[in-house]
Amino acid sequence: MKNLSKFTIRYRWPIIALFLVVTLFMGSQIKKATMNSDLMTYLPEDMPSRINKSKIEELFGGTEMIMLIVKTDDVINASTLKRVNKFSREMSRIKGVEKVMSLFDLKYVRNENGAMVVDPAVKKLPRNPKDIAEIKKDLKDNDMVYGNVVSKDFTTTAVIALLEPDVSDKYMVEKLQNLIKTIPGDEEVVIGGTPFSRMHTAQNTMKDLMRLLPLGLLIMLIFLFVCFRQFRGVWLPFVVVLMSIFVSMGIIPLLGWEITAITIILPVLLIAVANDYGIHMFSKYQEDNIPGKMLTRKQLSAKILQSMGKPILLAGLTTIVGLLCLKGHILIPAGQMGILAAIGIAFALAASLLFIPAVLSLLPKTKPVFKNENETSKKSIVLNMLLSFGKLVSKKPKAVIIFSLIFTALVSIGILKVVVNTDPINFYEENHPVKYSAKLINKELGGFFPLSIVFNGDIKDPAVLKKIDEIEKKIQEIPEVGNTTSIARVIRQMSRALNNYNEKGYDKIPDSYNASAQYFELYMMSGEPEDFEKMVDFGFEHAMILVRLNTSSTPVLRRVIKDIKAITDGQPYVEYVGGTADVFSELDINVVRGQFISLGLALVVVFLLLLFVFRSFKGAFISIIPLALSMLILFGIMGILGVELNLTTALLSSIMIGVGIDYTIHFIWRLKEERKTGLSFEQSAINTLTTTGRGIVFNALSVIIGFSALLFSSFIPVKFFGFLVVVSIFACLVGALLLIPAICVLYKPKFLEPKSQNINQ
Repeated sequence: MKNLSKFTIRYRWPIIALFLVVTLFMGSQIKKATMNSDLMTYLPEDMPSRINKSKIEELFGGTEMIMLIVKTDDVINASTLKRVNKFSREMSRIKGVEKVMSLFDLKYVRNENGAMVVDPAVKKLPRNPKDIAEIKKDLKDNDMVYGNVVSKDFTTTAVIALLEPDVSDKYMVEKLQNLIKTIPGDEEVVIGGTPFSRMHTAQNTMKDLMRLLPLGLLIMLIFLFVCFRQFRGVWLPFVVVLMSIFVSMGIIPLLGWEITAITIILPVLLIAVANDYGIHMFSKYQEDNIPGKMLTRKQLSAKILQSMGKPILLAGLTTIVGLLCLKGHILIPAGQMGILAAIGIAFALAASLLFIPAVLSLLPKTKPVFKNENETSKKSIVLNMLLSFGKLVSKKPKAVIIFSLIFTALVSIGILKVVVNTDPINFYEENHPVKYSAKLINKELGGFFPLSIVFNGDIKDPAVLKKIDEIEKKIQEIPEVGNTTSIARVIRQMSRALNNYNEKGYDKIPDSYNASAQYFELYMMSGEPEDFEKMVDFGFEHAMILVRLNTSSTPVLRRVIKDIKAITDGQPYVEYVGGTADVFSELDINVVRGQFISLGLALVVVFLLLLFVFRSFKGAFISIIPLALSMLILFGIMGILGVELNLTTALLSSIMIGVGIDYTIHFIWRLKEERKTGLSFEQSAINTLTTTGRGIVFNALSVIIGFSALLFSSFIPVKFFGFLVVVSIFACLVGALLLIPAICVLYKPKFLEPKSQNINQ
């Protein structure tokens, strides 16, 4: 580091210019970044569930839909139905709408004078109570409508628009919002569906970025001033943070990536972490800038780089390694965020080691904050606390270790209660429009999440139709199945129109091929081929049971889909099972797998890095202990408080490993330096706590306070993420300031023993 410090001071102007030019260039790229709020595109294309979903969409078209949900005491009245009919007509005229499904668009197969007739589910508006009763009776007999676009208690109905590919979510939602305004009524009308959810996700993502970034920066500025009480200690780390944010965000469009809901965490993470190295540098600057040390500004700048360069470099590398291990996460944007954050931290690390000393060497020395070490311990609350820690670990190291282990063991029992749930609806507060409409759909209209069972064969063959009907009936017995539709149900509805109640063929699939083929021909006389397009393909070679599940809780989805796959497993004609519900079910499993992969990888790589630096297996093992205990505490608290492991909270372990190990590294590095002077382990621990310990506390508090900005996010999982960072980093801090010194004092590891020449010196 001596040569690097000479280089930095000698070429300080080019170094400063280089960092500023790179920052300005990368910052200018941010405006080119685009937003992506489609959660499905966050997933790998080779996921089996995504592959099956794509195959289904190739056969039956997209299932992307948006809907108007109309709610009142009883929707079967002339006024409400008239409004619903207007919604239906106007929605069909919106550019990008492929098909509309409503009480006036879906069909009812009935018998009229011995012939089968296909009419709209609601043919005309009711004029009196008798008409209302007849409409309700017909709707109850209509398998395609009842419980699907009208609730079974007739309090809710939906007008559903199937959308063409690549229709703008914002455009479609605004069109429906205008419809609600231009077609007024007394009924409650809300918008629902995936495009509505995506639009809110995009809006809230930008809202969070615009709100959390300045909030995080403001919190950091206040914190730095409280810590250092000097303006230079505020703006230098602040500039480094801004530069790292510009670089990491500016590289997004250059790599062809997009801003996602997960990207919200990136600038806040950099605010919290990227200033850590600057904090240690300026803390050392203040430590060395005391009366009696006749150092010039150049000498002072060079000295802090020589003293802090290696531990800061090692701490930065471990943070980068931990972040890169996010590549083990199932979500593509999570892996991207790991790379972007690692680039930002690397830039902040370089800026702290080069830019900060270069700038300090040009500025006049600040007024000393500390007169001498004895007075600082009297004045500073932090130093008094650290001195107390030093006395505790030097006198009662065994008690500190035992208490730490017992506390961790008790809290870690909560791990048994940790639940994995990637339910996208849980991103929102209870009263949020997205969550409200989703719950309404789940409760009243058959469900929000679709699942498809695809059959392959001659669909007109009664054997195939009966198998579809048999499987559908079994699936309907599952409580979480809200609604199902299939071509078999339509055939049974036709049979009810063509046969009397007491006849053999009533409500049954016909036995002969000719009879079933005739059913289809009769339907086409008054119906339309498009009525079957989501149930059977054009060549009658594939058919689909569309299952709508009335829950979006992924633990429940896993169980239900497992039951459905058990029903269909080994059945003839069943080709595959897939859909959005299956994707989220598989996503749950991959979140857990990705959590263990990224966690294990981060621990192994960080351990090997520590092993290389300390040249001691025991040194690396001791360094990793606070991390291991902190992770147990983290997951234990998640279980105790009922915080779910989801797409966002699953990012935490890799980030915690990368950031949390810094405190242990700085402590052990300084402890080793103190031991070289010949001091005892006890005195070395006290000296380390009252010197480097100050920087460690400021470092950890900056991370905690920086991430606290996430508590103001619009997304619930992001709020929980912010809370869990506070918990985990605090645990790592306590481990570094109490557990590590206690272990070192009690066991006196050999890798910290000074060499004889160091003692003589």
